[in-house]
Amino acid sequence: MIVIIGATGTIGSALLERLVDLGVPARALSREPEKLRDQIGEKGWSTIEVASANASDPESLRRAFAGANQLFLAISNSPRQIELETSIIQIAAKAGIKHIVKISSPAFEKSSPVAVAGWHYEIEKTLSESGVTHTVLRPYAFMQNLLRFATTVTTQNAFFGSMSDSPCNFIDCRDIADVAAEVLTNREVSGQIYTLTGSDIFSYPQIASKLSVLLDRPIRYINMEPQALLRNLIEHGHMPPWLANHVVEIQTMSTVVPERPTDIVKRLLGREPRKLDAFLHEHTENFR
Repeated sequence: MIVIIGATGTIGSALLERLVDLGVPARALSREPEKLRDQIGEKGWSTIEVASANASDPESLRRAFAGANQLFLAISNSPRQIELETSIIQIAAKAGIKHIVKISSPAFEKSSPVAVAGWHYEIEKTLSESGVTHTVLRPYAFMQNLLRFATTVTTQNAFFGSMSDSPCNFIDCRDIADVAAEVLTNREVSGQIYTLTGSDIFSYPQIASKLSVLLDRPIRYINMEPQALLRNLIEHGHMPPWLANHVVEIQTMSTVVPERPTDIVKRLLGREPRKLDAFLHEHTENFR
């Protein structure tokens, strides 16, 4: 039995869909199980068990892990990341979980200028010390996060950042989920660390050009100084300061650390990763 923590997230929900298609039984955890059942729909009722659990409630996790042998762990980044994921890993190990698949960060070094990456470094350390077989997935930027630009694209025909013209790796969260399903169901490829990207890299100016063609109107990318972007994200984007800092740190790092795509998605899945052009076309109406 596979337990899924993060079942309502972008990756976790796509993983559930993939496991349903494969007919693989899983137990999805949620603080609001009825909403999760609605999300899964009738198609998944025969293979997906929904259980009430809270990452902050150890006893609920112990109940949820009973009889399971694998855990998919994907918690939204937050200042409590280390505390919550460390606790979950320790409880899982004591409950007899034999394999943990964790979503991590591509820049995971302790000295990384991206604070969230430092959190994942500490969590990966706990995972390594747990004695549990583990697979770590380190995806780069999610294509789905580009949808955050939809508001200013629709209202100002522009989006903002501080990456200048630096190329960036993007990956569709559905590809991450497909890789997760593969490592959860194929022992031959589990127990490794995988850095996940799409097949190409793109800069924000290139994405603005793609949106311009797609929408048949000029879309601009406006580059800002990091501190100006930080203020904009907090004051106008209404992001909590830690998250705004995270966005700025990632974009700043992208300007000094060259990014290159990997072929891991293709090697694991036997197909090319989903393309950015296809993703933008799929979500055209979001940017109208």
